[in-house]
Amino acid sequence: MEKKTTLNLIQSLTNANGPSGFEDEVRDVILKAADPFSTAHADSMNNCFIEHRQNDAQKPATLMIDAHLDEVGLIVQAVKPNGTLKFTTLGGWVPANLTAEKMRIRNQNGDWLTGLVATKPPHFMTAEERRRPITIDHLSIDVGTTSAEETKTKLKIDTGCPIVPDTAWQYLKPQDVMLAKAFDNRIGTAALLTAIKELASESLPINVVGAVAAQEEVGTRGAKVTIRKVKPDITISLEGCPADDTFTPDWLIQTGLHRGPMLRDMDTSFIANPHFQQFAIDQATMHQIPFTRSVRTGGGVDAAEFVTYEGVPTICIGIPVRYEHTNYSLVAYDDFENTVKLLTEIIRHLDTEKIKEL
Repeated sequence: MEKKTTLNLIQSLTNANGPSGFEDEVRDVILKAADPFSTAHADSMNNCFIEHRQNDAQKPATLMIDAHLDEVGLIVQAVKPNGTLKFTTLGGWVPANLTAEKMRIRNQNGDWLTGLVATKPPHFMTAEERRRPITIDHLSIDVGTTSAEETKTKLKIDTGCPIVPDTAWQYLKPQDVMLAKAFDNRIGTAALLTAIKELASESLPINVVGAVAAQEEVGTRGAKVTIRKVKPDITISLEGCPADDTFTPDWLIQTGLHRGPMLRDMDTSFIANPHFQQFAIDQATMHQIPFTRSVRTGGGVDAAEFVTYEGVPTICIGIPVRYEHTNYSLVAYDDFENTVKLLTEIIRHLDTEKIKEL
């Protein structure tokens, strides 16, 4: 892969605004990126389908590669009399991680405007208020107005307007690390696109369809649709997975920067097909690709929808992301690169007989 081109793709994907249910910008980036090397289209829900150009109805099996294009965000619930915004969440947030952060609000004209998550200044807090845990109800977004009328009529912001972190992608060259919002799961989406691009000229024994699902962060809703549209025989779910290497004892670290892709054995929603998991491990070992394995006591992924769809053999490959579900997260480029290598080798070595064995 050409690194500069790939970095540009990741930058475009992460900078695009696409909270759950409002993924239009991300959809457009995906379809434009995929057009030169695949057959790509989207449905009305913003699920995107990227088909290998040598797919053929006569081939006996189909692999679906999953990622999701939405990001955690917020949505305006109401405008307060003083012009600030009462909001609720789209996906999982820790309220304290939102305080004093800059956000983008899409107004009714489709323009993205800047706002600031505001709380009561400490100067005005009682001792009890300072100790009290922060909740979403304590927070509002200030868009620089002084009345509800100004917010609604001048800025065209009202109930239902979506909100995302106001964060621009950066490449930290000395560390070979990227900083951005939305690595969950634009980094998995970038890996899906890059792998299909690399395999575009290869004749594969099975069909390959990339399915980038909408609304994962609010209940894997898009995946319920993609699996039924594609009807695959086997699936790989790609995720930006939360790294635990900055707060976990070394012996317990299961997803960390520069440790390679993570093969998830289990979380609260999903258990990997053990035979397919071993096949992936064998490919990583054979091609000297570093990897980790993880057993999680929290979290959930699109893969859960695929396992419960006619028992389709499924694994989840994660790219380590530090500080997920905040305004700023970190991904090492070598982890992304090794994930693409593992994915392409798995695809190259899958055929009908191997799928039957799983």
